Amino acid sequence: MKRTLLLVGICLAVVASTMGITGCGRVSYPEGNLTELLPDTGIIVSQQNTGIWVTGEGKVSAVPDVAILSLGVEAQAATVAEAQQQAAEAMEAVKEELDKSGVAEKDIKTQHFSIYPVRRWDRDKDEEILVGYRVTNTVTAKIKKVDEAGIIIDAVTKAGGDYIRINGISFTIDDPTDYYDEAREKAIADAKAKAEQLADLADVKLGKPIYINESGGYIPVPRAYIAVEEAPAAPAPTTPISPGEIEISLTVQVVFDIK
Repeated sequence: MKRTLLLVGICLAVVASTMGITGCGRVSYPEGNLTELLPDTGIIVSQQNTGIWVTGEGKVSAVPDVAILSLGVEAQAATVAEAQQQAAEAMEAVKEELDKSGVAEKDIKTQHFSIYPVRRWDRDKDEEILVGYRVTNTVTAKIKKVDEAGIIIDAVTKAGGDYIRINGISFTIDDPTDYYDEAREKAIADAKAKAEQLADLADVKLGKPIYINESGGYIPVPRAYIAVEEAPAAPAPTTPISPGEIEISLTVQVVFDIK
C-alpha cells in the first residue's frame, strides 16, 4: 500500500513539474526592427508590421531599332522528294536575298520545319485518299536596319515566288540596358514620392529604405501587318512598314523605415 502511494506521489510531482514548465514559459524577442527577408523567397516577414510599403513604376518610350521578320516557304507535290526539293530551292533563294540585303547568317534562325501528307475525302470511295505531301520551312530574320524592312520583304517575296509565306513582323530593342536604367530611376523616384506623401499624411518622419525589390521588366513586341499599296502601273511601291514606338516598363517595391 505504501509503495503504491509512493508511486502515485512521484507521478503527480512529474505532472506538476511539466505543467509548470509549459504554463509559465515565455519566449522573449530582441528589441528593435524585426523585419527580415526569408532566404530564396523574396518575401518580407515583419513581426512588428512597421514601415511604409509602396510600389513605384517607371516607363520609357523608345523607337525600335530591330525588326524580326517571320517568313518561310511551303511546297506541295505528289512525292516527298519533289516537295522537299521545291521547298529547299525556294528557301535557298530567300536566304541568298537576305544575305544580299545585309542580314547576317547568325541572325537567321529556323523556327519550324515539317513534312506531312495531304489527304482529301473521296465521296465516291467513301474514304480518304492521298493527294501528295507538303513541306513547310519557317525562319525568323533579324533585320537591324528597320527602315529597310519593307525593301527586304519585297526582295524575299520575289525570290521565293509562289512558295513564299510571310507570317508577320515584330519590333524590339537590340540592347535595352540604357532604357532599363532610365526606367529604374523613374520607378525609384515614383516610389519615394509616394512614400513621402504617405508619411506627411500620417504625420510621421520617413526613414531610409529597408527593402527594395525590382520586378516587371518588360518590353512589349508590337506586330505589324504586311500590306502592299495598290498601284495602277509599275513599278510597284515598297511595302510600307512603320515600327512606331514601344514602351519599356519596370516596377519596384520599396519598404521605407519610419523614424
